[in-house]
Amino acid sequence: MTSRSDTGRAAGFTLIEMIVVIAVLGLMMVLVTVKGTPVSPGTQARAAAQAISGALRSARGAAVATNRSVAFTLDLAARSYQWGATPAEILPGDLRLALLTSRDELVAGNIGRVRFNPDGSSSGGRVSVTGGDQTWWIGIDWLSGRVSIVQKPR
Repeated sequence: MTSRSDTGRAAGFTLIEMIVVIAVLGLMMVLVTVKGTPVSPGTQARAAAQAISGALRSARGAAVATNRSVAFTLDLAARSYQWGATPAEILPGDLRLALLTSRDELVAGNIGRVRFNPDGSSSGGRVSVTGGDQTWWIGIDWLSGRVSIVQKPR
């Protein structure tokens, strides 16, 4: 603003006022960035189910490409999974996981596998990921090794 008031002073903002406003905006941005946007457990469950299904598809593809069996391992207690020689991926702690697989593929009480064969078939099974009120089922067909993901009906 460049107009003058009756007292002769220029109307507008002082430098100190501008610095205070910029400091307050900066503080607000830091708080928003640190806190982040809240993510619902249902959204985390969906993201985890998509990540697991992607890893299962990658394991199947690796088995076919290398002409060797590849195991996808799910650790329910640690909430982690891995396939082949890849590093373990850890899932958020507030998710509930379940694995349905053959007795031959149980490694320990909380650890199980789904094995993919060079011809694309698998040992089959199902992984359940639950977060909040949403449950996602990841199915692995034993004959074709096809991986599908669906939301459990309510």
